[in-house]
Amino acid sequence: MTYQNTVSAQLEPGMPTRLGAHFDGHGTNFAVFSENAEAVFLCLFSPDGKREELRLPLPERTGSVWHGYLPGVKPGTLYGYRAAGPYAPEAGHRFNLNKLLIDPYSQSFFGAFNDHPVTFGYTLTAPEADLSFDTRDSAGHTPKSVVPDPGFLPATATPLGRGWESTFIYEAHVKGLTMRHPDVPVEARGTFDGLASPAMLDHMTRLGVTAVELLPVQAIKSEGALGGRGLVNYWGYNTAGFFALEPRYMGPSGLRGFRAMVDRFHAAGIEVILDAVYNHSAEGDHLGPTFSFRGLDNASYYRLQEDPRYYVNDTGCGNTLDVSHPFVTRMILDSLRYWVQTFGIDGFRFDLATTLCRDAEGFQPHGAFLTALRQDPVLAGVKLIVEPWDIGFGGYQLGAFPAKFAEWNDRFRDTARLFWRGDAHGAQGLGSALLGTADIFDQRGRRVWSSVNYAASHDGFTLADTTRYEARHNHANGENNQDGHRANFSENFGVEGETDDPAIQAKRSQRQRNLLATVFLSQGTPMLLAGDEGGNSQQGNNNSYCQDNEISWLDWASMDAELIEFTTVLSRFRQAHPVLRQSGFLHGAIRPIDQKPDVEWQSFAGTDIDWTDPDLSSLCLHLRGNAESVIGRRVTDEVLLAFNRGEDDLELTLPDPETRAWTREIDTSEMVQSSHRLDTDRVTVPAQSVSAFVLTDRVVA
Repeated sequence: MTYQNTVSAQLEPGMPTRLGAHFDGHGTNFAVFSENAEAVFLCLFSPDGKREELRLPLPERTGSVWHGYLPGVKPGTLYGYRAAGPYAPEAGHRFNLNKLLIDPYSQSFFGAFNDHPVTFGYTLTAPEADLSFDTRDSAGHTPKSVVPDPGFLPATATPLGRGWESTFIYEAHVKGLTMRHPDVPVEARGTFDGLASPAMLDHMTRLGVTAVELLPVQAIKSEGALGGRGLVNYWGYNTAGFFALEPRYMGPSGLRGFRAMVDRFHAAGIEVILDAVYNHSAEGDHLGPTFSFRGLDNASYYRLQEDPRYYVNDTGCGNTLDVSHPFVTRMILDSLRYWVQTFGIDGFRFDLATTLCRDAEGFQPHGAFLTALRQDPVLAGVKLIVEPWDIGFGGYQLGAFPAKFAEWNDRFRDTARLFWRGDAHGAQGLGSALLGTADIFDQRGRRVWSSVNYAASHDGFTLADTTRYEARHNHANGENNQDGHRANFSENFGVEGETDDPAIQAKRSQRQRNLLATVFLSQGTPMLLAGDEGGNSQQGNNNSYCQDNEISWLDWASMDAELIEFTTVLSRFRQAHPVLRQSGFLHGAIRPIDQKPDVEWQSFAGTDIDWTDPDLSSLCLHLRGNAESVIGRRVTDEVLLAFNRGEDDLELTLPDPETRAWTREIDTSEMVQSSHRLDTDRVTVPAQSVSAFVLTDRVVA
């Protein structure tokens, strides 16, 4: 049966209201944005995607939306667009009717993305490069959009809605986390089904994880240069479709498996946060392929330079989406709502978020995109996390985002590593980090949870590798070891890489415990890179974005069970003590309940700290409930944290507990933790360690 037998060859006007393809039970409405096209054609394909069987001009244009309704078109129909207009790169336009274009609102694709020469709007071998014009049809090498079935997954999902104060984020890659886990069924490894397997849920539940943050799962296109080196874009920060899932992560249950995964996480009390890449597209720079935005309306979708042949490249990925354009903003908001309403997604981490807030005048924290995002009724209740930098001018904006947003705090990461490495002024930086980096975040009514604290993330050394390597080892990436971070603030303890020396191994393990403790004992939102709880290594590769192999896949057989248990103890300790996860910043204000300050610093001798000492290597932080918070003023929970990075054990004078006794609950000099009630106010804190003490008869009024 061909489409001509079941589908009318006459498009009706349709409606411009909803962009994308929408089936109403009798036919499908098609609507697509293009401000500068002269005509837009709807192309329907045979079920195998090999034949273009109908090409019809969309009959109506309402503003910048081209639309039409075709009776008889049902879910599963394969389609695409072609846009007519000027091919004038020097003027910012790259229309080419010979190039099939996916619908930006596609929820799934038929076929895979590739870099076949015909997918480029110009002739690759032409001396004038992209100023030439390619007349070959690209349909045979471009994925087809698929008309979605509105009844397949109704938009009725609901986020879990956990509060920020108890949040513990686990950053993970769907494939990397599950591919080598012995208890994940073989057929489900590397997929959403495997991520939601009992083995994975049990592990995260045991750790106390409250939110899993997934590296990009939206449809991915690998860069052509990677294919030439036999590699792929593993991390996924090269999105080709903002409404579609990446097929490589689909398991036996298909699309429903993703929805079931979210439901299973919710049943376990764990939120699902998506790392989303709305700052650029996978079409690359001016020499990239044409399969979507570039062919639909290059000048509207992208930010162009003064010479509009070239793209603004604030992302380092070849192009930058123009989020200040109302239809680009609309597309991103529509995408976010789709993931929340259809799958119950609980939040988003915005990659290179500074790019999303930049217009012609620079970074705008109250610009169109963030304003629209905060006002959206669907998105108002989900978690919003930003990566507050890009490579553009004025790109580093840590602390500059509005109160609604949490931010990845790379200063915390670097500060923690520098302190434990023994660098000068490290203690001063640690003092700020332990209190939520208040000098940056405590403004405009922001909360402490705004600071997302981590010692390692997907981008850079793993936690274990910060103790094994002093230089990056990225040779497998094929870029002459020139890619990735140069400043890792790491230490190898005398041997680069693996060693059998038990003394070095002990020092490395101690450092990992210290860094983990620093994350979990600090005010703010803790984030753990998957695998760091068990000492996972990437062989010194600090930029494994293209390593879809055992470099990046967690080696569960080699995971350190004792370190996993230690991490679990830290997580439980944090949850048990609200003073470690307060919502308001601590300023030493006097609490009405006991006339004591909500936070105090002291030396190990019980005296004031000399913050001017560049070699300061020990400090104590005494935490009580926030005097400025109604809840905090009633909490009598008290925790004392003692940090000793020196090479010698130190004697600590504990604050006078009056009628109560201190108990040491955490001691990073030991792998196995046990509680020790103290009968004296003097105690030894071992060298290169953290101790946490609690007043044992905690009472909440």
